Amino acid sequence: MIGSRLKRLRTANGMTLRALAERSGLSVTMLSQIERGVTEPSLRSLRTLAGVFGQSVAELFHDDAVPSVHVSRPGARSRIVSPQGRVQYERVSSSNGQLEVLRSTLEPGESSSDEPWAHEAVECVYVLTGELTVVVSEVSYTVGQGEAITIDSRHPHRYLNDSPTPVEFLLSVTPPTP
Repeated sequence: MIGSRLKRLRTANGMTLRALAERSGLSVTMLSQIERGVTEPSLRSLRTLAGVFGQSVAELFHDDAVPSVHVSRPGARSRIVSPQGRVQYERVSSSNGQLEVLRSTLEPGESSSDEPWAHEAVECVYVLTGELTVVVSEVSYTVGQGEAITIDSRHPHRYLNDSPTPVEFLLSVTPPTP
């Protein structure tokens, strides 16, 4: 879905793959693979491409033909990778530009990023299994199975798994972060 949307945007803007590569800093090969659905772009690549087209990342996933009801099924969901490629998210919600729900698993010792980062949004994390450490403005919070934490994402934050077992969680972000 994201690949076809990017191709429509590129062609609607009269751009060749080479021109988009020059403007985005991504290779022609990578862009071609994304458009053909061979590979999923990282969140950093999505942000870069959204900037080229003057859109938010959420708008890249928006399809005017999508009805107001969306059923999300395993195996048919798009995936995005965190900015530093540290964690992969499965998109549970449709991209409506207002709310994004992502599912992820962190293995023991993994984190969402090397350093905390901030952006304009509110995030709510619900832990499905395991125990998640959430660091917000250098303060650590432990969130266990069945618990949730809501944070103002304008404060530097990141997610870590300091436990010996995997942690699976749902992350809701509003508005979706470009």
